Amino acid sequence: MSKKKKGKKVLKGISDIRRFFYKNETPIYFISATNFNLLGADEWVKGFKFICYIECFDGLHPNVFSPKEEMPHEEFQSIEDINNYLLEHKEVVEFLESRGKKGKGLFLMFDEKTEKLAKMNGLEVCFPSAQMRTSMDNKVNTNRIAEKAGVPCVPNVLTPIKNYKQLKKVAKKLGDDLVIQTPFGDSGHTTFFISSEEDFLKYEQEIIEEKEVKVMKRIDCRGSAIEACVTRHGTIVAPLMTELVGFKELTPYKGGWCGNEIYSDAFTPQIRKKARRYTRLFGDQLRKEGYKGYFELDFLIEEKTNKVYLGELNPRITGASSITNHAVFALADAPLFIFHLLEWMNQPYEISVDSINKRWFKAENIDDWGQLVIKHTEDNLKVIRQAPRSGIWVMEEDGSIRFDRMDTHRRAVEADNEAFFLRIARKDDYLYEGADIGILVMRGRLMTRDFKLKDRARKWIDAIKGEFKAVTPRNIKTMEQKVAEIGGFKMM
Repeated sequence: MSKKKKGKKVLKGISDIRRFFYKNETPIYFISATNFNLLGADEWVKGFKFICYIECFDGLHPNVFSPKEEMPHEEFQSIEDINNYLLEHKEVVEFLESRGKKGKGLFLMFDEKTEKLAKMNGLEVCFPSAQMRTSMDNKVNTNRIAEKAGVPCVPNVLTPIKNYKQLKKVAKKLGDDLVIQTPFGDSGHTTFFISSEEDFLKYEQEIIEEKEVKVMKRIDCRGSAIEACVTRHGTIVAPLMTELVGFKELTPYKGGWCGNEIYSDAFTPQIRKKARRYTRLFGDQLRKEGYKGYFELDFLIEEKTNKVYLGELNPRITGASSITNHAVFALADAPLFIFHLLEWMNQPYEISVDSINKRWFKAENIDDWGQLVIKHTEDNLKVIRQAPRSGIWVMEEDGSIRFDRMDTHRRAVEADNEAFFLRIARKDDYLYEGADIGILVMRGRLMTRDFKLKDRARKWIDAIKGEFKAVTPRNIKTMEQKVAEIGGFKMM
């Protein structure tokens, strides 16, 4: 029997926690541009709804609410802008009111304005404050947290840079091949590879305008990602995933994230153990800093030495969360986001973090999946006239694909020749360099052992891109200026 604590029954273990959310009566929402990051969350939590700007499922998803009327607004520059637009939208406000006040709100990205608008709509933001997240999201601050936690980073120096001569001086011990990261932003936009003054001059303005940047020794490495959750009982750590980075078929950005794989022998047991230990150390330090809930770490694994270095912190749900939350280990116990939610449910609970981490580390609890995040990679501007549907697609023997059936996430993928596609770019949207097209999720490997794209992955990328029919707009000069003002930002 579960004991009571302050009038509430204490949830004892996974089965109690699952039952608690299946019987949940508190309205809970994920509010974002799309519902990609928490696909399937509505199957775990009664009363869970997605509020999205982009309707990826053409009105067929039972728990997605997307306002029908477009209200006047300035051009979106970020996901925060989209979320603030949604929280001010008349249809969204009425939808929230119809389901009762005092709900919970989950966001991929939010700012202080989002927090105010959420409060006005009776929502508690289920994340540490925007101010705290911004501070921790700063790559320079991340480095300092890692130092306190005892987690190694690539040899680096944190410093302002005013010119190339100064860079050479402060980075003398790091060698001639350098990587510079500015404090904020997508790695594809804000990571610069510098091996000469010519390289530096290409990015000079972005670098010198920062108060402080991270200058690192350049190493030959493989990227990896690991998601975790800081709870009152310790840090729960999911398995280590590979990262797809910079593939020209998927992204125009040299250092840009473009997918993940999760499979049992992605890395040696020694590397996996080291990454898990570092993640727990980092999570425990985050708790000391006042943080709780979901976070993700990128690790860089040096190929010559197999040393594991911290790359960066994402203090949030991420683009890898859909992979993490649908893996076998998560389905057997509970998805990582469930433990995140528990920290905001005013509900006492008890779990053994050590037991969960041991189970999730076992090879038999990790199945093979991969996802491809597809952007428009051409340096041109087009308008979409026809876009493929979200759901399950099948590849024929000749490499052609066909839409097979509607479904809402990857669990419906049954065979190796099937993939789940989540469409982001819609009919009448503009395609510009870096614009998000959609996400493909399938069983099995997408990369070879030496981390090159498999032919299978290339065939799927070409085939799904071929399902988009786009033309050059007549007023291309006007639209090029408009798109230049919007710029590209990550939807995931």
